[in-house]
Amino acid sequence: MNKSDNNTLWAGLLAGVAFAAFASVAQAQEVDADRIARLEAALIEIQGQLVDLKASSGASIAQVRTAQQATTVSLANGRPTLASGDGQFTAAFRGVLQLDGAIHDQDGAGPLSSDFRRGSFADATENERARDLSDGLNFRRVRLGIEGKAFGDFEYNFLYDFGGSGVEEGGKVSAAWLQYNGLGFAKIRVGAFPPPTSLEDAASNASSLFAERPASAELVRSLAGGDGRAGLGVYAGGDRWTATGVLTGNLVGTQTFDEQTGFVGRISYVPFKRTDALIHLGANVNLVLSPAATGPALPGGAATPVRLRERPELRVDGARLVDTGNLDAEGVTALGVEFGAQRKNLYLQAEYFDIAVERRASPLPDPDFSGWYVQAGWTLTGEPRRYNAGGGFDGPRAAKPFDLRAGTWGAWELAARYSVLDLNYREGDLPALGSIRGGEQSILSLGLNWYVNNGVTLQASWRNVSVERTSPGGAAFGAGVATPALGTDVGQDLNIFAFRTQYAF
Repeated sequence: MNKSDNNTLWAGLLAGVAFAAFASVAQAQEVDADRIARLEAALIEIQGQLVDLKASSGASIAQVRTAQQATTVSLANGRPTLASGDGQFTAAFRGVLQLDGAIHDQDGAGPLSSDFRRGSFADATENERARDLSDGLNFRRVRLGIEGKAFGDFEYNFLYDFGGSGVEEGGKVSAAWLQYNGLGFAKIRVGAFPPPTSLEDAASNASSLFAERPASAELVRSLAGGDGRAGLGVYAGGDRWTATGVLTGNLVGTQTFDEQTGFVGRISYVPFKRTDALIHLGANVNLVLSPAATGPALPGGAATPVRLRERPELRVDGARLVDTGNLDAEGVTALGVEFGAQRKNLYLQAEYFDIAVERRASPLPDPDFSGWYVQAGWTLTGEPRRYNAGGGFDGPRAAKPFDLRAGTWGAWELAARYSVLDLNYREGDLPALGSIRGGEQSILSLGLNWYVNNGVTLQASWRNVSVERTSPGGAAFGAGVATPALGTDVGQDLNIFAFRTQYAF
């Protein structure tokens, strides 16, 4: 092969390589262009999806925010409740209707001059009624109110009562308070409210074993506590303990010259607790630091009377059968101890109170009184009473509410109580220095409670009331022939048959 042929061959090879290279580059450019076009299309599609997703997310967030801000309405257990979406505000309407009826079985009434059964000191109407207690009906409580939460950490309660004791009253404030809950285990409350004066008082009045509290617990409650009591208090508690201290004043609507100042303190502890049983121990103190004055501060000081008296654990008739009369006092100290126990559907509770009165500027000895009770409940249908966060026992909830079509009958509970309130001090027949013949009242109560559902409760009960009391003489119970002589028996024995119809939400 000559040189010319070689040159021709190399030229052909170079031309082929160049053609192949240019063809490859052109093909690569076409592939890259297609890939870029596809990528651009995919990118445009993704951008569109992102726009749609952003719009959808924005709408969802707006819907969530709207839902959070929306007010919810519920009717759990028959209680109308409003709540803001963020949970910062709630408002729940409350109502309690209690209609009581009673028949008093006692000896026929005679004239005051020969029938010496008596009620309160220097109260002609009560002394008349004590011999013939009124049978009939009484709206014990008719309460309407609202409670709830505000701004997250605040709690409030407004409750008005149209019921009464013996007669329906024109209406009064039962509770009107504001509470701060932002301190963790402690809460601060101010306003008008019933501070917990005892184990029995720590339970809801819509969950009581009987229509009324034991006489001794109710008397102690009236010293510095009770519904509508003005106060400033601290409530604290944990899983097994509670502690309460409340500085109290007068009852709302009570007008005096210098108002009463008092203190209510209570502690409780549960040393034994399991799912179906517990034991409660507690102690309480109720102080009248400065009794209310009945007049202006004249030389020698205004009278500051304290009066201890109580009804026979029912208020269809308002008469009190034990009464110390007015005692001009510097103060009152009531100390109490508490015991409670529960084992499944069996419940036991007992308290003892000692009440000491310090006389004001008097050479007479300071009197001392006492009271106690023991009560038990057994739920026939198996539901237990509920131990609440305040250290008290509330009523059982029917596991199967009454329904004729379903054949369910609610919860049924047997109840028993024995209580003693002794308002005597050196009560012997002969005159004794500073003696007080207020009387000793003993009551045996048996009852049957039907918890129809979570709102309706029916109660039927029998009470055997025994009052041992002697007359102090003088004009305490009238004048002239109507005045029982010193040492005359002015007590009595009677039976009371009572029932209650209750609706609470």
